[in-house]
Amino acid sequence: MNTSPQKALPQRRNPGLGVHIDLAGSNIVLLTVTTEKREPWLANEDAHRFLHETWSDAKAWLVGEYLLMPDHLHCFCVPIDLHFAIETWISFWKREFALKHKQTNWKFQSRDWHHRLRSGENYSEKWLYVQENPVRKHLCRCIEDWPFKGKVFDLIWTGR
Repeated sequence: MNTSPQKALPQRRNPGLGVHIDLAGSNIVLLTVTTEKREPWLANEDAHRFLHETWSDAKAWLVGEYLLMPDHLHCFCVPIDLHFAIETWISFWKREFALKHKQTNWKFQSRDWHHRLRSGENYSEKWLYVQENPVRKHLCRCIEDWPFKGKVFDLIWTGR
């Protein structure tokens, strides 16, 4: 019998605030935002249209490809105005989105998950993985069938 104390498994934590910006390279960020209490309201035509419109106007950061799942979204984004931290920009577009849709039960969790990509190959791999989400969840048969995805701006990998 093993009597040594068991080590606790590492717990997943939210990332620290902000995104490390590399002034000499690309700063494409994969952002995940979840609905409050994981309520499945997000994958619908109205939310899709209003988010696309909101991101088109929220230009401190630019959104490239994105995909909406029933209870969360993934998008790739890049900073344009370095005076706006990613959290400030997210708060802004969440507020603007709420003003457009006017649904009292359409709320997001207060925190998000973001990760700055390290390479262009990583970008392609992550986008493919994101697009496979609805297929893995049996919401559609193939990537092309999922209607709740799109692109607002072209994001081009320019760094190392």
